[in-house]
Amino acid sequence: MEEKKLLVDVIIPAYKPGKRFKRLLRMLTVQTFPVHQVIIINTEKKYWDQDGMDGAMPEGLPVMVRHISKEEFDHGATRHMAMELCEGDIAVCMTDDAVPADKYLIENLTRAFSQAGPGGEAVIQAYARQLPDKKCGFIERYTRSFNYPDDSRIKTKKDLKALGIKTYFASDVCCAYRRDLYFSQGGFIRRTIFNEDMIFAGKAIQSGYAVAYMSDAKVIHSHNYTCIEQFRRNFDLAVSQADHPEVFAGIRSESEGIRLVKTTALYLLKKGRFWLIPDLILKSASKYLGYRMGKNYDRLPRAVVLWCTMSPGYWKNTADGRKL
Repeated sequence: MEEKKLLVDVIIPAYKPGKRFKRLLRMLTVQTFPVHQVIIINTEKKYWDQDGMDGAMPEGLPVMVRHISKEEFDHGATRHMAMELCEGDIAVCMTDDAVPADKYLIENLTRAFSQAGPGGEAVIQAYARQLPDKKCGFIERYTRSFNYPDDSRIKTKKDLKALGIKTYFASDVCCAYRRDLYFSQGGFIRRTIFNEDMIFAGKAIQSGYAVAYMSDAKVIHSHNYTCIEQFRRNFDLAVSQADHPEVFAGIRSESEGIRLVKTTALYLLKKGRFWLIPDLILKSASKYLGYRMGKNYDRLPRAVVLWCTMSPGYWKNTADGRKL
């Protein structure tokens, strides 16, 4: 694709947006590759401060806002709704707390679509590097560098043997899509607890497309999760994988987590932060326990599932706590 002729829209699902969201919008106005329009799907109109948001909307940036109820929100269906409202050739999905690190984010993401995989595979999806913010903890700061390294990479089906599940890794915290190819692939899964980005990437790679990681496209985004939050996040992650064996069956996953724990422990020792190792062990155990329980969620009572999940609304319309 010739990037000079492309129109780029930005999609942002929002929920109780705050200061980071306003910084995000401001940064979109200074991009070297101009944004055609921003489409915001806001969950619960009562949490949208209309007066405050009107004042925060930067001049010269066309913004469309649609409000939905909390019951209507779905990680896949909500983003697909926004995709259908887009007019651009490229749609960049972002979260409302991901702030562009510089003015080159859109330019560097868009550049991915002029590239191809080693076998000529068309790039369908390109995700950005996530950098830690100032309040990010020491361990999470290293985890960011592990998941989002310095070197860019185009991933295809040929990488499955070497990378395992990381072949399918992509993140809608900041991820660009070629809209024509997006729709030809059927778009996001319409009902998912989480992980709509990786489900899409997995199916696209299996269909012969490529997914690009663009390390020079950067956003500031990180969290300091507690052990319980790590447990629940990994529970939902595993539920999404269990619900989609057509994507994840037979793909090694746990080994990547073990590698992260080992390399993080060595990094802490190297930096003289040995007192953080117990925290690493506790959080890693929380992740693993959440993941194992999520993989087997269909064997758990409804009450246990509702305690384990970060997304209780996902289970509300089911009779027994399982996917319809």
